[in-house]
Amino acid sequence: MQLIAYFSNLDQKTKISLFGLWLVTISGILGIWLGDSDWFLSKTPFNLLLCLFLTLWNFPLKNGWKSILLWSLIYLLGMGVELVGVHTGLLFGKYHYGNNLGPKIAGVPLLIGVNWMILTFITGSICRRFIAQKWLVILCSALLMVTLDFFIEVNAPLFDFWYWDIGYPPLRNFIDWFIIAVIMQTILHNELYTKKHPFPLHHFASQLLFFAFFYVIYTF
Repeated sequence: MQLIAYFSNLDQKTKISLFGLWLVTISGILGIWLGDSDWFLSKTPFNLLLCLFLTLWNFPLKNGWKSILLWSLIYLLGMGVELVGVHTGLLFGKYHYGNNLGPKIAGVPLLIGVNWMILTFITGSICRRFIAQKWLVILCSALLMVTLDFFIEVNAPLFDFWYWDIGYPPLRNFIDWFIIAVIMQTILHNELYTKKHPFPLHHFASQLLFFAFFYVIYTF
């Protein structure tokens, strides 16, 4: 009853967004778990684009062209660090991408930059909702990003996302993730909203549930 009351108090846009978010997440978990993994995992690009659309729908750009430039900078930075990582191993370690993240440029999926954008904004929005001090928000957000990455890494090769040359993510991957996350959170900090909107928390929770579920299934 409390859950029904919670959703009944939300505006229509938020209800549609949360419904779409959880529908895709639960469907993906059940579909992959019950054996139709190829079909569901091949739709990962659609899932990323849906999440980007829902994020921008609920949180319109605050400052016009300035916002567009900052979001574009996050995208380009995300693509840039991945290109360096894939081709040199100087960031994250030695790895290469599979096929389920969509079209690539120079071996890096074009949507991986979108993933960096979404995660930066969502985690930053969660922390800014509860924390007032800027640097604590940035550090908290970066930690959330690394926490989610930990669960993603275990599933990445199983889902044909990416593969580590040594067979597992090295410690430096998480250190580099944290440093890059801090930089991105610093850049995008002023684009974050302080309103208590449920979408960022639900988005992060849905991603954590998805990857943690398969982490448990495949590990234990």
